[in-house]
Amino acid sequence: MIEELCDTYFEAINWGIAEIRVFGRATGELADAMIARAGEQIVGVEVWLERELGTAEYLNGRSFGWGDLSAYPYIAGAAMNGFPPPAASTLARWLARVSERPSVRQCAQAAMEAMASFANLGPVVDSGLFIREYRDHRLEWMMRSGGAQIVLDGMARKNIRFAIEIS
Repeated sequence: MIEELCDTYFEAINWGIAEIRVFGRATGELADAMIARAGEQIVGVEVWLERELGTAEYLNGRSFGWGDLSAYPYIAGAAMNGFPPPAASTLARWLARVSERPSVRQCAQAAMEAMASFANLGPVVDSGLFIREYRDHRLEWMMRSGGAQIVLDGMARKNIRFAIEIS
């Protein structure tokens, strides 16, 4: 259940923030409104995850496991985007504890190195050389969060694609 929520709903929120901030899909008031909406959605996910965590040390209970692996990238990503769990929350303490694990540190470092190459992707996407995939939950987030025109514009510019159609 945690993996499903994080891989679809939470991933789409963080992805949407990147569409705006990294790839320049929205600017000005639209960007501000969509980022604010993403922040509201993240708060909801964090409240839900904190309930799932309860008083346990890990989302799996007493030991680090699949639930933690499923949630960490998205909680850490949201925090990097300016939407961390509240400082005094059990989820914030969980994030700090999990972030200290050697395996998590190694993966986080690799992710940061890969993301360093994102700096100049906005113009590349805009030109159509790099086409972003808007599949199911990502498309749903964009439409639900005020980005219908972004989708239409991207389709017209041919820098948005959908999953491969099998016919």
